[in-house]
Amino acid sequence: MLTDLSPDQLATYRSSQTAPGGFDEFWAETLAEAGKHDIDVRLHEVTTNLTTLSTYDVTFRGYAGQDVRAWLRVPAHATGPLPTVVQYVGYGGGRGHALENLLWASAGFAHLQMDTRGQGSGWSLGDTPDEAPSQPQVPGVVTRGILDPATYYYRRMFTDAVRAVDAARSLDVVDNARIAVLGGSQGGGNALAVAGLRDDLAAAVAFVPFLCDFPRALQVTESYPYKEIIDYLVVHRTDVDAVRRTLAFFDGVNFAARASAPALFSAALRDTVCPPSTVFGAFHEYTGDKQIEVWEFNGHEGGGILDEARALEFLRGRLGAGGI
Repeated sequence: MLTDLSPDQLATYRSSQTAPGGFDEFWAETLAEAGKHDIDVRLHEVTTNLTTLSTYDVTFRGYAGQDVRAWLRVPAHATGPLPTVVQYVGYGGGRGHALENLLWASAGFAHLQMDTRGQGSGWSLGDTPDEAPSQPQVPGVVTRGILDPATYYYRRMFTDAVRAVDAARSLDVVDNARIAVLGGSQGGGNALAVAGLRDDLAAAVAFVPFLCDFPRALQVTESYPYKEIIDYLVVHRTDVDAVRRTLAFFDGVNFAARASAPALFSAALRDTVCPPSTVFGAFHEYTGDKQIEVWEFNGHEGGGILDEARALEFLRGRLGAGGI
């Protein structure tokens, strides 16, 4: 059965989330502070025994100049500069194994897949620690540092995500005019944040994005990871206002209202993890050209491989063909 609003209701739904005072200043200061550190991209080729792709182990400076890992995959005989996909990973995952996730480079794009600080043990490998002071939190990262925007976990991750685009732009193989950001679930939330914080992207893709429309999510879902916030507030009863204020600084709805790159979203009507109304809350606020694929009978898996096929078509149209 449907677990959220009907398609007709989704078409007219609008989020109650608003940007807090100081939102733009907070992010400008955060990124300016990160920008004081040279991006310092270090990469070396790794042996994969693949004949069609070349893979590089990448390290760059993210939040506070801290090292963030990534994979760079490119067609083995490509002639650059190439259209480029910067990809972010879903909740609990990391950059994975060098032999995983070969679609984008196989299609002729340069593909930079960012690792996820402090995650990467839930369902795929990760190699980047979260170098932050420890605070009381619910297991997971969604409540890490949640009482203050300055200490919240996603301040560090979103900064890493913006810096991943800077890392890509520093590479000779990358065409700086043809960079897209892409991700699903948490990765989709990252993609929306970066789209709202940069004006130099060619496209953005967000599959069933997490971290959108927190006011709605906390009303309509009992699924994790959003339930980490509910669990936290069950114990920290007097911190509701502080938590709500922090979350507003990281809500995809507010980033969408500042985004200009052409965007492709997806939503699934039986998704209890990222309910479709939360996705539509961000989609309706998105100020750039936008499209959305809706999967009537699916849960958080969304369109699966069909989402990727649709994104490949979309990115070919926006970025052009790759070079092989």
